[in-house]
Amino acid sequence: MILRARIVVTMHGAPIENGAVAIEGNRIVDVGLLNEVKSRNSGDVVDLGEQALLPGLINAHCHLDYTCLRGKIPAQKSFADWIRAINAAKAKLSGEDYLASIADGFAEAKKFGTTTIANLEAFPELVAKIRSPIRTWWFVELLDVRLPERAKDLVDLAIESLKQATNWGLAPHALFTASADLYQRCEEIACRENILLTTHLAESREEMSMFRDASGLLYEFMKGIGRPMDDCDHETPLALFVGHRGLPERWIVAHLNELAEGDFDLLARSRRKFHVVHSPRSHGYFAHSLFPFERLRALGFNICLGTDSLASNEDLSLFAEMRAFQRSEPTVSPSKIFEMVTVNPARALRQGNALGKIRPGFYADFVSIPCARSTRLRRVYEKIIAFDRPVDWMMVNGEIK
Repeated sequence: MILRARIVVTMHGAPIENGAVAIEGNRIVDVGLLNEVKSRNSGDVVDLGEQALLPGLINAHCHLDYTCLRGKIPAQKSFADWIRAINAAKAKLSGEDYLASIADGFAEAKKFGTTTIANLEAFPELVAKIRSPIRTWWFVELLDVRLPERAKDLVDLAIESLKQATNWGLAPHALFTASADLYQRCEEIACRENILLTTHLAESREEMSMFRDASGLLYEFMKGIGRPMDDCDHETPLALFVGHRGLPERWIVAHLNELAEGDFDLLARSRRKFHVVHSPRSHGYFAHSLFPFERLRALGFNICLGTDSLASNEDLSLFAEMRAFQRSEPTVSPSKIFEMVTVNPARALRQGNALGKIRPGFYADFVSIPCARSTRLRRVYEKIIAFDRPVDWMMVNGEIK
């Protein structure tokens, strides 16, 4: 098959006007001007018309479990109150509710052009019952705050549930809900199985107060449910997370909103970098401190965008996340913002040679959006970010969806 579009946005060099992509099976075999690609390859030409053909979008942080909670949890006075509210909402849901919620989430992600998603799954036993319509990394979310002696058992049970998953990883939830033993066990498995890890870190001001100052509403809430608090009143969340582990590249860290000056010094001294995911609209819902994008970028961190869950967001559109990010960081070029939902998350998932670009050897994962004849090549990234409707056409792994 040869796909033709008015503009092909390769993310590997300049966009190509009247471009084409040749596909064999689930891989790209050629990219270039239409006449050149046709001369080098056989196959039927599928003309997408006045469209921009883009790499499929990659959502680097999402909780599809909570798609059904859209609009159900008003913004709370504190992060601890929000935890109470979502726990109360979750207590009313059954396994069937979660399956329906995940299915609805996949459908919505597809609608908005997501072809790959990093999903944090709180119920690993459900994974075997789900057929994902897009490329999915299943990260099992693990908490042992009430049963820290069961860290090893929790991880082992999660791994057993993931045997059928093609791409999987582990996600100790956060420092305030996952023990040091749980983090250590996840790292041991990650080294043994060569998998990725993700976690929530330094998300809220209350988390900073809990660990650095042993005070605040989150501190009182966690102490009240019986969490051991001997790791508080010493270090910032980042310093506690880094501890003796350094900054291993297998970690994908969500949020990272609350950093002290000493944290930036720590990050600057490290040669290795983890990956960071920012969720602009969820960030706004919680009114977190300003995400330190420029400082993290200057230190060489790979920064991606995600939607987080619909318990704190309106929808699963990465286009909307790009627009929200642009409003907060207007000096960042549209092409760099688009990298945060293509090239950057591909790198975070260790798929930098397979996803996020349109080039030979990469997977045939694409979306297309309208692109009028009047659109100039230099403005195509602005048009991409401004796109605010369901995508017109999608291909995942060489199959039109």
